[in-house]
Amino acid sequence: MTPRERVLSAISMKQPDRTPRDFLAEPPALRRLLAHTGDADEESLLRRLEIDLRHLTLPDPPETSLGNGVFQNFWGERYVYSPTPWGPMRADQKGALASARSLAELEAFAWPSADLLDHGPLREACRRHDHYGLIYGFADVWQRPALVRGWDEFLLDMVDRPEWVHCLCRIFTDFYLEDYTRAAEASRGRIDLYYLISDLGTQRGPLISLAMFRSFVAPYLREMIDRIHSFGARVMYHSCGDVRTFIPDLIEMGVDVLDPIQPVCDGMSPEQLKAQYGGRICFHGGIDTQGVLPGGTPEEVSREVRRYCETLGRGAGYILAPSHLFQPDVPPENILAVYNAVAKS
Repeated sequence: MTPRERVLSAISMKQPDRTPRDFLAEPPALRRLLAHTGDADEESLLRRLEIDLRHLTLPDPPETSLGNGVFQNFWGERYVYSPTPWGPMRADQKGALASARSLAELEAFAWPSADLLDHGPLREACRRHDHYGLIYGFADVWQRPALVRGWDEFLLDMVDRPEWVHCLCRIFTDFYLEDYTRAAEASRGRIDLYYLISDLGTQRGPLISLAMFRSFVAPYLREMIDRIHSFGARVMYHSCGDVRTFIPDLIEMGVDVLDPIQPVCDGMSPEQLKAQYGGRICFHGGIDTQGVLPGGTPEEVSREVRRYCETLGRGAGYILAPSHLFQPDVPPENILAVYNAVAKS
């Protein structure tokens, strides 16, 4: 099988020749790994590890320095950079609209247009990586609005000012509908997967009730999912935390792949997920970035990888990846063990 065939088979619940694999790392973690392996760049590393997916991205507009180490991006998210031995990591602050006092103030903000993104290079990127499964985007229709508004303020808005939440989610959804439509056109339909992101859970349970999800999140996700499916592509939905409450709704809406499986949450083990949802949705991720990867031995990592491949991958429906992006505290030997284990599974 080609890498692309392998990925599409797993998503379609057809047993591939081996478990397909994905690679996601924070920039400092990637730099640490490249220094360890001696690979010239990320693409060289991905080919050596036989990674089956390629993530297509476009450059964001430049961020703005607000002073005192605080930066703001084109959406109005604000953050600082925390140092690590391998480079800075972003740490979020309250966003640009945390002090907003009216709906008119939200509407009057300098919201971005998809015209800021140049989708032209996607065609060449697709040609260059045609052998692989291709995934595009970073569309967030609920969590990113919360970062711009500020989490405390946004969650209170859901109760006290629901029209504010719908206003923000509408703005983000319209942007990403246009972004993804232009990406599909520029790539001539070659992109296999589009990424949707909104964290719905903590490690102890959902962030919001199912009723709130259905009111404030699901309508916008459904629009995005329907648009992506109209391209002939599939949907990968990302949410950290315990998302068991939402999985049936996500399946009903048409989510094809669920990422990233945070295994420290009760009820999110591969055995439980396979028993409840096997054959209905493809899973992506699961290799624990909180305990096993930073603190385990390569042998323990390999054992955990084989558990996921043998459990979730039995009968198809699994793509190997970490339970979040590889972090800088993960020893390079443990990252390599993830993919060495797959070669034996």
